[in-house]
Amino acid sequence: MNCELLATCSALGYLEGDSYHKEPDCLESVKDLIRYLRHEDDTRDVRQQLGDSQIVQNDLLPIIVQYRQDKTLFDACIRLMVNLTQPAMLCFGKIPDDPVFRQHYMQVTSHLQAYKEAFASEKVFGILSETLYNLLQLDWEQRQDEDNLLIERILLLVRNVLHVPADPCEEKKVDDDASVHDRVLWAVHMSGFDDLVKFLASAQSEQQWSMHVLEIISLMFRDQTPEVLVSAGHARSAEEKKRDAEELEALRQKEQAERRSRTLQRGTRHSRFGGSFVVQGLKAIGEKDVIYHRNLNNFKHYTHDLGKAVRRVPKRNRQAQDCRDKRRSALNVRLFLREFCVDFLENCYNRLMYLVKESLIREQTQQHDETYYLWALSFFMAFNRDNGFRADLVSETMSIRTFHFIERNITNYYEMLLTDRKEATSWSRRMHLALKAYQELLLTVNEMDRSADEGIRQSSNVIKSNIFYLTEYREIFLTLLRKYDETKQPLSYLKDLVESTHLFLRMLERFCKGRKNLIVQRKKVKRRKSQAKKKQPAQETSPEVLEETWKAVEEELRATEFQLSASLTESIVPFDAASETPLEEQRTEAMVRVQDALLARLGPEALALLRAAREVWPDGDVFGSSDVEPEEELDLLKQIFQANLPRPPPETVAEDDDEGAELEEEELESVQLSEKEFNILDLIKRFANPGIVRSYLLLLKSYSTNTPHTNHCVARMLHRLAVDLKMDALLFQLSVFHLFNKILSDPAADAYKELVTFAKFVLKRFFAVAAQNNKAYVELLFWKNVGAVHEMTEGYTKDGCGKKPSWTEEEEEELRRLYMEHLDSEVPDIVETVIQLLSNSNRTRRQVVTQLVHMGLVDSAKELKKQKKGTRIVLWTEEQELELQMLFEEFKDSDDVLGSIMKKLTAKRSRARVVDKLLSMGLVSERRQLHKKRSRGKSSGKSSGKSMTEEDFLAELTQGRPDEDSEDETDDDSEEDENEREIPQPVRKRRQDFNLTAESRADIRSMAIALLQEGLSGPLLWLQRSLNKTAMDRRDDCPSQPVPLATFSEANEDAMENRNFLKLLSKLGIRPPENEQETFWRIPENISKSQLLSAAAALTPAEGEPEHSEEQQGPRESLEEPHDRAEGEEEEDEEVSSEQRAQALRALLLARSRKSHSAEDAGTDGGVILDSV
Repeated sequence: MNCELLATCSALGYLEGDSYHKEPDCLESVKDLIRYLRHEDDTRDVRQQLGDSQIVQNDLLPIIVQYRQDKTLFDACIRLMVNLTQPAMLCFGKIPDDPVFRQHYMQVTSHLQAYKEAFASEKVFGILSETLYNLLQLDWEQRQDEDNLLIERILLLVRNVLHVPADPCEEKKVDDDASVHDRVLWAVHMSGFDDLVKFLASAQSEQQWSMHVLEIISLMFRDQTPEVLVSAGHARSAEEKKRDAEELEALRQKEQAERRSRTLQRGTRHSRFGGSFVVQGLKAIGEKDVIYHRNLNNFKHYTHDLGKAVRRVPKRNRQAQDCRDKRRSALNVRLFLREFCVDFLENCYNRLMYLVKESLIREQTQQHDETYYLWALSFFMAFNRDNGFRADLVSETMSIRTFHFIERNITNYYEMLLTDRKEATSWSRRMHLALKAYQELLLTVNEMDRSADEGIRQSSNVIKSNIFYLTEYREIFLTLLRKYDETKQPLSYLKDLVESTHLFLRMLERFCKGRKNLIVQRKKVKRRKSQAKKKQPAQETSPEVLEETWKAVEEELRATEFQLSASLTESIVPFDAASETPLEEQRTEAMVRVQDALLARLGPEALALLRAAREVWPDGDVFGSSDVEPEEELDLLKQIFQANLPRPPPETVAEDDDEGAELEEEELESVQLSEKEFNILDLIKRFANPGIVRSYLLLLKSYSTNTPHTNHCVARMLHRLAVDLKMDALLFQLSVFHLFNKILSDPAADAYKELVTFAKFVLKRFFAVAAQNNKAYVELLFWKNVGAVHEMTEGYTKDGCGKKPSWTEEEEEELRRLYMEHLDSEVPDIVETVIQLLSNSNRTRRQVVTQLVHMGLVDSAKELKKQKKGTRIVLWTEEQELELQMLFEEFKDSDDVLGSIMKKLTAKRSRARVVDKLLSMGLVSERRQLHKKRSRGKSSGKSSGKSMTEEDFLAELTQGRPDEDSEDETDDDSEEDENEREIPQPVRKRRQDFNLTAESRADIRSMAIALLQEGLSGPLLWLQRSLNKTAMDRRDDCPSQPVPLATFSEANEDAMENRNFLKLLSKLGIRPPENEQETFWRIPENISKSQLLSAAAALTPAEGEPEHSEEQQGPRESLEEPHDRAEGEEEEDEEVSSEQRAQALRALLLARSRKSHSAEDAGTDGGVILDSV
């Protein structure tokens, strides 16, 4: 022992006989011990050394007995004992896994058990009771904070002492013998402390101690059962005598059968030679028969497993163990506890349970304190039910709120059981406790049905109507049986679950029997198919109708001069503040509402909604800037009108028990409640599940140790499935038959008549099925679901009810022909095209896709998924904004900030979108900060001369460009400049043959017409203009460069994501980006001016148009619409300035090229390569 601790303990005093003599500095020594305990290490060394010195037995308890008048010393000793008796689980946090810490844990526990034995003294509890009584006599005005603190410490000390577990090695007591816990309880009773506990539970002024009182009461009844306490002091009833006689008779029959079996195993005469026998038909390891070297009497127990080592079961797969068995206390203790229960129910139960429930709901308690509430509910309600049931004594806990509270806790415990695997045992025990409470509620409701009081029976009907009506209460046992895991939940939990299910179904059957129809709640789940068919009016309406609609809207708005009435402005609300939909999604919905108003030709409403949405979502200028002009508002409305906005798909309603196997993914949308007429067979059918049947049979394996009621519950459920539902084939399994054989061959089979009768019925049914189905014996190896049961009994080739309609040979041939005809066509969705042409119009998309896969025309259903079309309005989520901000912080010092962000961005977006988002988030102040930095070589020093260099001239030329153009052009210029400096090689033109034949022109026209029908007239016009403009810039005497198709508008960006549009680009000879440095598609340098003009002419959808040659063909703009020509003078000025800059750049390039020609070889063609935009 530590010398300081030893000196401190010696300074307390000494015990001489029955009197204790304290030292002068006893109080200071007690305070020093408290200080030592505060600084002990993880091994709890101070606590162990004080336990070894028996300080509680020899010092602290004698001090509080003899010096209780010294209030300061008494308080300090109580405080020290509260610390020393703290449970070992709280000291170490959990039961340690480390062997060293486990030893320390066991040592602390042994000291606590010694402390508990020392507290089993009437004198000690008499002092505590007297002190507590005197404190409770004080009024609230007279009671000080120190008094309340001492009351709490006394209650905590008693709780800690009662919490100490029993030592099974030391307490080898039989029933009706007094254990240490019984002796402590008797000391509590003799000192009157139990009366103080009841006073604290019932007094209105002492409600702050309600949780402490409930903990003490639960620990007092820790080893007791309500049935044993109710029967204490009473003679056995006739029913109990009959039950005991049946148990004794079953044991006697079993013993006699075993005695007869042993007698038959002995030979008729003694033989010192056992003999050797050949077992014909039973093969050994080789080809020969088994040779048996023992007496024939034991041959029936022979197996090949004899002599083999028992396979060790992994710890994670072992069956969960039950808690220790309950023991019966001494009679005087049981009588005292019985009287305590009676007084507690009459005076304290309802009030105390109300206070504890309120504290739990308001979360004013510690973690897991609800377990004491659940225990008290199940224990005292069971005691009340067995001890002359009175509904008024437990009225506080007989309500729908209590059912809901317990159901919510069961769900929470199960979720924690799955997530917190290290503490799975603790969560399983809590879940079992909640199940017991739920079972007791049902038993009490069932008892209320038998009451002679009409009011109580009506209250019972009200409660049953609610629990049978709501889905959560009606299906809780079904869910728990499906989720049962024998490795985490013990067999006692399964026993209570099976008995509770039996009770619930029996109550439900009786409730339905007296009613013609029962209306219950049904849950419907709205599911949204991710590949569902979308109905979008912008795509289904022809371009001509859309053009007329826009003209009408434009005329209406211009006629009103963009002025709106005050009533219309006030009535428009762009979003719902009370809705659970996020604001980002409501912003998209607001755009859809604007588009719907435009399609309905309600121009003022659309404009009012646009302006209202601009005030709600000003960031990003999605609905325009705050100082937008009316003409700009009109252009913005036109963009929204022509946009392909994301619309919510049609919702399909599916019930909970729908088939789960679907080709298309479904995501949960919302739960919709409805009502339906209840049929109890529909509920029982859901128990026809192999997982549930396995759980019942697992409990049936312990039939010999089960109570007769438990075996009856199992047999009744199996009878419902096999007889009522005619699904006896669910039990056609080899392990089930092995169990039935064990029951039938049991010597005490007369005690299990119900199980024997049921086993014979199932075996008879199996052999009847086996006579018709020669595969029945193979089916014994597998557990079967409902579909397999139907196939086994009705035949494997017979179509069951509810299956999808089959395809005839003619329908299959028609499907094959239509699919092959449209396989190489350019239709957007081949499945939709085939469905429209099928003779059977009732075929769904899923049936067609499934049949195509079955016929081998496609390898997987994924090949026929619908194409997701991009949207013109792209919204950013909070996660995407955070990702963009993190990427910007990571690459802000790199040479190519925007390029690095584009590579790492999870949600792929266009460069323009990323730039706009960076500006709106305030990460950059201008677009120029995102331009790719030029990497200057050794020649950069020359640029610091007096005159301006060519690079500065180039930079100055590009500074005046608009932001949208300069962004991509500067990036491309810098990329070409870097490539030129790194590899000073001449650029060799890749000349390839590119000729448009008449056939290819027809294909291009057909593809253009298809794209026009999809609403891509704007991108087609942009493509035609780009081809014409590039053709006018091409010169035969100058080397050509690839020209990028820069997409500066949202419509063009969306078109570049369209698969059909990209096919058209490939058909025209336009090449995709070759590496990560390129972003846009490019018009190759090997296409001549005449070929470009011919390709542009081929985009004209007019039929029969003559081919144009180079001389006849100018820049065509045949696809222009009237509204496209009226784009404004600003765009024309912008194009003119762009042309002037391009010409200046070309002149500079030619000059540099001539310089390099004079300095290098004649074949070298140097210069800076610059894309023309």
